[in-house]
Amino acid sequence: MLLAVPLPAAAHPEVCDSKELESGSSSQISQLASKVFSSINVFASFLAPPPQLLHESAEQCFTDDEIAAMDDSGADLQPGETDSSRNIRLIGNLRKTGPLAGDTSYNSDLAFWGKYAIQGNYEGFQITNISSRRHPRIVAQVDCPGSQNDVSVWENLIFTSTDSRRTNDGCDSESIPTAEDPGEDYWEGMKIFDWSDRDNPVLIKSIDTDCGSHTHTLLTGLESTLIPGSEAVLIYVSSYDTAPTKARCGGQEDPDEARHDKISIIEVPLDDPTGAEVVAEPVLFPDGGFPGSDTTSETRGCHDITAYQAIDLAAGACMGQGSIIDISDPWAPEVISSVTDSNFAFWHSATFSNDGKTVVFTDELGGGGGPTCNPTVGSRRGANGIYDVSDPANPEFASYYKIPRTQRNSENRVAHNGNVLPVRGRDIMVQAWYQGGLSVFDFSDPYEPRELGWWERGPFKDEPISGESLSGAWSSYWYRGSIFTNEIQEGLDVHIFREPVRKRAKTLPYLNVQTQEPLRRH
Repeated sequence: MLLAVPLPAAAHPEVCDSKELESGSSSQISQLASKVFSSINVFASFLAPPPQLLHESAEQCFTDDEIAAMDDSGADLQPGETDSSRNIRLIGNLRKTGPLAGDTSYNSDLAFWGKYAIQGNYEGFQITNISSRRHPRIVAQVDCPGSQNDVSVWENLIFTSTDSRRTNDGCDSESIPTAEDPGEDYWEGMKIFDWSDRDNPVLIKSIDTDCGSHTHTLLTGLESTLIPGSEAVLIYVSSYDTAPTKARCGGQEDPDEARHDKISIIEVPLDDPTGAEVVAEPVLFPDGGFPGSDTTSETRGCHDITAYQAIDLAAGACMGQGSIIDISDPWAPEVISSVTDSNFAFWHSATFSNDGKTVVFTDELGGGGGPTCNPTVGSRRGANGIYDVSDPANPEFASYYKIPRTQRNSENRVAHNGNVLPVRGRDIMVQAWYQGGLSVFDFSDPYEPRELGWWERGPFKDEPISGESLSGAWSSYWYRGSIFTNEIQEGLDVHIFREPVRKRAKTLPYLNVQTQEPLRRH
């Protein structure tokens, strides 16, 4: 089923991916941008990113003049200043250091195991002891470049995603610009580290996957098919065709027919994780998925999948559409319904409510590299779309939610990663908005979401957005009574949320946000 929400068309698709900018001709890119913006009065060309900028955060299609024309008159914070609602306060911060400290060494996603936070970074990852919220401390840093290095953790294993071409599958690899067209001779995919020694994580396995691994999702508590009698985790590898001529993305022979509508499934037997391998590559969209439009992306793979094993469902944010997926057979997931929205430029991520009856999808308008929180762009683009999925085969659009504050034109901001508080009877989400900071909102009534609290910094740099000035909250997650944010430039932030509901939140033993679990398990 494909459900189109009849809303005004006014979105800006993610068409300026850094990999496309590196590999495609300028005329091809200009034609695509021209097609998109000829139909809407929103900004037609692009700022080329530095070579290091390999996340879709580079995909902002605004010239300096067009950004200057945006109405940011409601913004008043200066660099170095902060502001917030009364109920959220910053109590701790751990700055980036060492090999992870550069302006283009972006912090990315977060995972948690006990008293440890695992902080992804384009240059590797960091293990941080968060026993003291006010004084988190570094336990180990792993210098292992490969954007985005999104992370997850299970017992003694840490998993990282690589979605950039590398010269080899180790931590000594170098980046290969896509303009060099290395064909099949490059590596990208998943890495597995053993962190039994918390001070010295060791790379034990690298698995090549088609089109790399932009993000990934763990499914746990399964019986291995590779080692009978062993417990296993599955990894759903999400990647998408960012460059139509990219080898192993489906379009290298005929770019006009480029499709990457599958995921890779890696099985990791816990008794022997070095035996991990790709065991399936199911095609989620046999019909090619949503074909795209003048204002929305074509579906050429998934950006992010969130699995809720207790209800046998997953929610996929898949470029041009949001999909509900049957995972009752974890080795053979099947899309059972999809939704599209003319206001959604790029379906980025998905979060279930605690009872699994609501899904919050995010639109990463501009790929995280442009200013979208202002009256010019409006409240329906670069926002969350909230859906009633009580009947998973027939999702129903409920409402939008977007932070109501205007930021400066020198700030990149749009809806990004978050999670729900583990509280019975309420659906409260903590969410990162890049330089829009973090927001806490209640969507217990999906038709009337409301903000409960917020916190933000002023601009990282008071200059036009570039690879060196990209900043803000990449991921903001509730864990063990606090809000932890992996800030792209500022390091790890720790906030407290002063509302009575926080006292009802369960204390989780671990957290992988793309793997949602029922409250009864904790």
